[in-house]
Amino acid sequence: MSPDPLPPGAATRISAKIIVSGGFGVGKTTLIGAASEIEPLTTEECLTEISDGIDSLAGVERKSTTTVALDFGRLTFPQQQMVLYLFGTPGQDRFWFTWDDLVIGAVGAVVLVDTRRLADAFTAVGYFEQTQMPFIVAMNEFDDAPHRYTRTEVREALEVPDHVPIVRCDARDQRSTITVLLALVGHALTRHHPSTGVPA
Repeated sequence: MSPDPLPPGAATRISAKIIVSGGFGVGKTTLIGAASEIEPLTTEECLTEISDGIDSLAGVERKSTTTVALDFGRLTFPQQQMVLYLFGTPGQDRFWFTWDDLVIGAVGAVVLVDTRRLADAFTAVGYFEQTQMPFIVAMNEFDDAPHRYTRTEVREALEVPDHVPIVRCDARDQRSTITVLLALVGHALTRHHPSTGVPA
């Protein structure tokens, strides 16, 4: 299932920009790093005392870095002649102004959710509902999560419409992240072309 780069000169039938979004510390950088076939571009900076009182570390007290602009990765599926370009958004409130630029040209988004901090996902869910961009919710289940929520519980908690897929994932695992990205692609194609489920 692991993708390989296309050979030189090979035609690319489908190229898609994918957004990986969610709250602070939910695993966006980790997911892109696990899925990307290239060394991912990250803009992580160390958290400093200046961010005290601005960036909440509740639930992620051991986190020492943060994305300040974007993360970028690439994933190629040679047999399907498909290339996904992955763009990760910053998670903190003070960087939300970058989202409008990052989502330009994207076919859909993954909203990554930390089940220990479900409320942190409301902003991302609301943003993509407002922009009417196809999205799915991916439950990144951390090892120390005190409770394993069902998809129904997460859907009800986040008030996610029935047509939005909710999937489980481990952002550290390549196979799991690829499954999430393929689920988004399938959903995006269906939402854009509901009668056929395929691109024009």
